[in-house]
Amino acid sequence: MTPLLRRARLLPLIAALLLSGCGRNMYDQARYESYEPSSLFADGTSARPIPEGTVSRERGAIAESFFTGQDENGLLTELPIPLTQAVLERGQERYNIYCAVCHNYSGDGGGIIVQRGFVRPASFHEPRLRAAPVGYFYNAITNGFGRMYSYASRIPPEDRWAISAYIRALQLSQSATVADLPADLQARLQAASSHAQGAPSNTVLTQGDAQ
Repeated sequence: MTPLLRRARLLPLIAALLLSGCGRNMYDQARYESYEPSSLFADGTSARPIPEGTVSRERGAIAESFFTGQDENGLLTELPIPLTQAVLERGQERYNIYCAVCHNYSGDGGGIIVQRGFVRPASFHEPRLRAAPVGYFYNAITNGFGRMYSYASRIPPEDRWAISAYIRALQLSQSATVADLPADLQARLQAASSHAQGAPSNTVLTQGDAQ
């Protein structure tokens, strides 16, 4: 028997020995599945909290209140991001996609889903919600409220703040008067109202007027 043939006959044996070392332990590895309980840690969970001082690779060192909408003093009363035209436009776009179906485009709670039988949500123009801090709306989007489920998995934090800012703009637009507008817009509205019979100069503006 030639050496080459002898090696060829040994190949099946070598393959069998190699495969015998691949047990199911390589497939079923010792690991925790998502949300699996654990007796190793005192709190009984395998999912560990983020260590204090951890810095996000995507956003850098950002205060926890940016993600929760509240700090040690309670719900945030000011936006944690600069309020710009771009932020409001982004907030309007996201609001129209995710919120208007229930809350309506004007924020009065009469969206298309409500018109088809869904329970009507509170109007954003109620005194209670007009007085609510901006963190209230962010918190509701993040955690859900009543029949409204959480949108945290659908809307990133930046967009939640943009929506919250836009809700504030909606509240302002639905109760603003001419006196609240810049002088140039006041002049334009005064000129337009002079052509309408009996149109008072301090008429409450609608959302379309404000835009």
